[in-house]
Amino acid sequence: GTEYTFVEQSKIEFIGSKVTGQHDGGFTSFDGKFHLVDNDPTRSSAQINIDTTSLWSDNDRLTGHLKSPDFFDVATHPQATFQTTSIVKDGDAYEVTGNLQLHGVTKSISFPADVQVTDAQVTLGAEFHINRFDFGVKYPGKADDLIRDEVIIRLDVTAAAS
Repeated sequence: GTEYTFVEQSKIEFIGSKVTGQHDGGFTSFDGKFHLVDNDPTRSSAQINIDTTSLWSDNDRLTGHLKSPDFFDVATHPQATFQTTSIVKDGDAYEVTGNLQLHGVTKSISFPADVQVTDAQVTLGAEFHINRFDFGVKYPGKADDLIRDEVIIRLDVTAAAS
């Protein structure tokens, strides 16, 4: 197979919402690789390592709170990882399954993704949600402004041949 390494323009972002609105955020520091076998995503694998201390949001005060033990607890859990266990063709898209390790908890997740392969690069785009409670992130929010359990994850990653 061929190794493809994430390029700087790649993005890992999230949307957290509550009764009165939502906040955008993401991570500025992460790396990853696709191990592409015979240009076939279904025979291939991917791994992502995220520096959770690089978390950002659309509000500086919220960014600090998200880094605290109430949410990501980046001092205790400075890294999150995702390792694929399978990539299955599903019509024009793919179903990506793997182990997400976040906040000290590892769980299998699956999500639909658009995967494109050329000789020079692999791109993956996806938007899906995870339940933050599954990963021990249980801060409820204010009684009159509860935080929703589901967090939307947006991936827009490109990897170039190493």
